[in-house]
Order: sequence, then structure tokens, then C-alpha cells
Amino acid sequence: MKESGGSRKQGTPSPCAACKLLRRRCAQDCVFAPYFPADEPHKFANVHKVFGASNVNKMLQDLPVDQRGDAVSSMVYEANARVRDPVYGCVGAISSLQQQIDMLQSQLAQARAEVVHLRVWQNATLSNHGPSPTSPSNSGSPSSRLMASHGKSIFDMDMMVDQPNLGDSVW
Repeated sequence: MKESGGSRKQGTPSPCAACKLLRRRCAQDCVFAPYFPADEPHKFANVHKVFGASNVNKMLQDLPVDQRGDAVSSMVYEANARVRDPVYGCVGAISSLQQQIDMLQSQLAQARAEVVHLRVWQNATLSNHGPSPTSPSNSGSPSSRLMASHGKSIFDMDMMVDQPNLGDSVW
């Protein structure tokens, strides 16, 4: 019968993942058992590799019981990040995500600038020529009218975007 969640039956204790990896008997009051169940051995293996079993044991015993779950989650996250990126760990992941955010904000600013440019162009065109109900360029979206009149995609247009102030602008 398979047990889950790190719980152990009375009489036939199944060692937790930590005790199994450390090859020791798992005591009834094992500090690792509630957080490193036997069916998740990789979880403790990475934590042990990065922090060491003795350090994890000390950290868990120094914390109140209600904070231990969060501490284990943090250690597991950092250990997994350190296994993937030994130098930067989760800071490398955060940095990568921040770069993606910066790039997407830049793209969003360019798209917004293009929308403003197209609205100005549309207003100038309508005020100069006025809408003509029989005009073929009067049907469809402003961008399709722009493409029809210029013969190229609106995304090929040169645009100037004020790069240093991208994060400061509010739309």
C-alpha cells in the first residue's frame, strides 16, 4: 500500500525522502518527514545538494512549526534554481524575467506610438479630404486604408520612440 503526503503508518514506518537519501532510520518525530515525503525524493535531493542536510535541519528546528512549510518551499525553489543555474540561482531567473518585461514594455510603447501616429494621420486625411461614401478607401479599418494608399504594411513605417522615457510614460 502506497502512502502519500509524508504520512507514516503506525507499526510500519516508511522513511521520508530525507532519511532514505541519508540512509538512516526515520524517527517518529523526524523534522524532515512532513515536508519531504517518500514519494518525492528529488525534492530533498536538490535541497541536500545545495544547502546540506545538517543546515536544513538547523533552519527547520529554529523556525516555528507554522513557518516551516514556507521555508521548505523557498529552499526547494532556490535549490532547483541553483541546480539549473549554479552561479545566479533564482536571481538569474528574476533577471531574465525583468529583461523580458523591459523588452515587452518597449514593444508596447512602440505599438502605442504607432496607434497615435495612425490616428493623427487618419484625422489629417479626413480633415483634408473628408470622407467620401463612394471612395474604395473608405471601407475597412484605418490601417487597411493606409496600406492601400501607401502600398506597404503599416509595420514597415519608421517611427521614433523616446527610449529613455519608456518606463515613465503613463497611457
